[in-house]
Amino acid sequence: MKQSSLEITFLGTGTSGGVPMIACGCEVCTSTDIKDKRLRSSIMVRSSDTTLVVDTTPDFRYQMLRLQNKKLDAIVFTHPHKDHIAGLDDVKAYNYFQKKPMDIYANALTEEALQRDYYYAFSEQRYAGVPEINLHRIDESHFKVGDIGITPILVWHMKMMVFGYRFGDFSYITDANRIDDKEKEKIRGSKILVLNALRKEAHVSHFSLNEAVELALELEVPEVYFTHISHQLGKHADVSKQLPPHIHLAYDGLTLHI
Repeated sequence: MKQSSLEITFLGTGTSGGVPMIACGCEVCTSTDIKDKRLRSSIMVRSSDTTLVVDTTPDFRYQMLRLQNKKLDAIVFTHPHKDHIAGLDDVKAYNYFQKKPMDIYANALTEEALQRDYYYAFSEQRYAGVPEINLHRIDESHFKVGDIGITPILVWHMKMMVFGYRFGDFSYITDANRIDDKEKEKIRGSKILVLNALRKEAHVSHFSLNEAVELALELEVPEVYFTHISHQLGKHADVSKQLPPHIHLAYDGLTLHI
């Protein structure tokens, strides 16, 4: 069955500290360009019937308020680092208004972290007002959330296994510095690819700007966006001029249709 058309919104495009970074006075952190204001990295994926979010950052509450989002069917996690899971407690607002638990999809490593950090949501004796969660463990197998088909893409964040995801012709990769050849084949044929590009200098667990450009060219995806950007990369307007025509810096609030 053909994947239904999707709307993808970048809820945040910054790295773990966000942009501007606390206590920093660099030219990026003091920029007045709205595209240089980056919350922690996350996306919303919408079909005609289903709305899901990839990761709940520390900014999750504000991201939902900023978008005035009233409906959320599920959350799909990439990995257990705090800048990707720290906002989960705020799903309790959706529990209240939607009158049902939130469906959560995570691999075993992330599931362990969620159960540890949000122990009160999984306790047999839960007090009032805690998040209500239906936790679904996923592996590398294709799965569906409502009418949205999802294929996990295994990538490496130094030594940590992280999941990227392909939604139809859209592939989303965050927090990676290496992708094995077998997993690259899952990305090929996408119409849009999102990759992390932390900064210009090399980093131990994230693609640098040049590494991300090289990978994008290798995979021959016709439209590419970079995310998980730090203040060290430079101003959005300046860096954008240095990129090939089909490669762009994503920014908070950017919406794509595919």
